[in-house]
Amino acid sequence: MNTPSLIQGRCTLVGAGPGDPELLTLKAVKAIQAATVLLVDDLVNDEILQWARPEARIVHVGKRGGCKSTPQSFIEKLMITAVREGETVVRLKGGDPFIFGRGGEEVEHLREAGIECGVINGITAGLAAVTALGVPLTHRDRAQGVVFVTGHAKTGAAARHEPTDWRALAATARDARLTLVIYMGVAGVDAIQQQLQDGGLPADTPVAVVQQASLPGQRQVTSTLANLATDLRAAGLGSPAVIVVGDVLRGMAAAQQDAARFGT
Repeated sequence: MNTPSLIQGRCTLVGAGPGDPELLTLKAVKAIQAATVLLVDDLVNDEILQWARPEARIVHVGKRGGCKSTPQSFIEKLMITAVREGETVVRLKGGDPFIFGRGGEEVEHLREAGIECGVINGITAGLAAVTALGVPLTHRDRAQGVVFVTGHAKTGAAARHEPTDWRALAATARDARLTLVIYMGVAGVDAIQQQLQDGGLPADTPVAVVQQASLPGQRQVTSTLANLATDLRAAGLGSPAVIVVGDVLRGMAAAQQDAARFGT
């Protein structure tokens, strides 16, 4: 294993946020400007690359659910090789690297190779989605907490844990008054909807699905838990999208009235 003292380059995982370039942090912009190599996820808005230096090498390493993707092992090999060659590497990831971005896995592999890795947070899609709807994730009167959960957990022989127990999660969300923010849940929406109801969440629980949050092509549909799958399909929404479940959405009507009044 290489020791850090022998490694000339460096690597930083950078969260590119939900898509809108103006939602990047200043620290993220500085890291992109300093990079000599950028390994860019498929969901990163191309406009964000305007801050890359002209001579930087940009490598698109697409990873999107349901589509042909660059193998994770290959991405990690690219990162390690570039750092050992003395490059300043930025691994540019949609949203936040540590929220369903496999950033934890990449940091672990880099450390095993003797490479320390910095991380710059980005706004995660789940937060951007509810903000786009004009409602919060938590609310003193409606939600005492929030759960971020993936609807597309690792399965098969490689999985270390059982799939998400949606029934148990529903019971917890009901009793503890939690907002559920479900990433990568569109493909499994029928099972998620049924199991959340089986777990005790009322059929009239408000639900919203937001596709491409913060981007010009953003689309959304509001519904109830009982009608989630039907309304999602009727609206023609697909991935990437975030499903939000909870009473915080009951404030949407007032938020939309305010937006109309102030022209926002």
